[in-house]
Amino acid sequence: MKKIISNMAVLLLLTFSFSLSRIFAQTAYIPNTGDSNVTVINIATNKVTATIAVGNNPIGVSASLDGKKVYIANWGDSTVSVINTATNTVSATIVLGTKPFSLSVSPDGSKVYISNQGEDIVSVISSATNTVTATIKFSSAPEGISVSPDGSKVYVANWGDSTSTVSVINTATNTISAKIAVGINPVGVSVSPDGKKAYVTNWGDTTGTVSVINTATNTVLATITVGFEPSGVSVSPDGGKVYVANFNENTVSVINTATNTISATITVGGMPEGLSVSPDGSKVYVANDGDNSISVINTATNTVSATIEVGNAPYSFGNFISTHK
Repeated sequence: MKKIISNMAVLLLLTFSFSLSRIFAQTAYIPNTGDSNVTVINIATNKVTATIAVGNNPIGVSASLDGKKVYIANWGDSTVSVINTATNTVSATIVLGTKPFSLSVSPDGSKVYISNQGEDIVSVISSATNTVTATIKFSSAPEGISVSPDGSKVYVANWGDSTSTVSVINTATNTISAKIAVGINPVGVSVSPDGKKAYVTNWGDTTGTVSVINTATNTVLATITVGFEPSGVSVSPDGGKVYVANFNENTVSVINTATNTISATITVGGMPEGLSVSPDGSKVYVANDGDNSISVINTATNTVSATIEVGNAPYSFGNFISTHK
């Protein structure tokens, strides 16, 4: 009898563990610019589980916080593909401004903000209706974009701005409330989990830098030298580290946010563009545009623990890891 009870307990434990893994599945959605599709990776196993056809030349990506949808910016045909993560199918295609580059979903999932390089605008999409509800005019090519954790602000890197700035959008009015001077050709933006800082990669600075913005005052607190031509940027869930993909150096810089200094430099694949930190902070996934791979960084050791082959030119700019049921 004891043996039967013991076996039943083990079975229940295994069933519960399996159920949890199903409920809290963590998946990376990698837009492959050259193949016009998205590679789906189970980050627990680092195995490719699906390939999803989307629009032409997908670049930007953003997963909703509830894990139900992933939005893909298709630069080549000026659309956004909406992926249903339960079925890994495209549930909607939204037509918007020319050459959409980057996007970011609001914390409550109700809105998606997209930078359109070709028209110098940011489009606002209602996720309920999959329609464009507003457009915000910019003076130069907007690129990286990130919504604050409370949803009240959107930070946009102005690549083509002669004064090299980041614009701050007031989401209540859909107007630009501030412009902050940063380094040359800012491209990537990531807001810290507490909303107090925004980290901006400055592609055009001679040495490659990251500007640290105080979001309360809209001023630059620090400028940190990283690798050559920094592109994607992602803050760890605890806010203690910032990871920066250095495109023309094939490295990732790790910034200690307490000291604003580089704590490690990690060699990855060729021409890294986008990167995302896993929800538990244990891994960083780096999309290598130059060799069609994903480098998986172990954050405890700052070493590459796995390399995953994906499609052609995985630009993958934005938050591409989804935690979903």
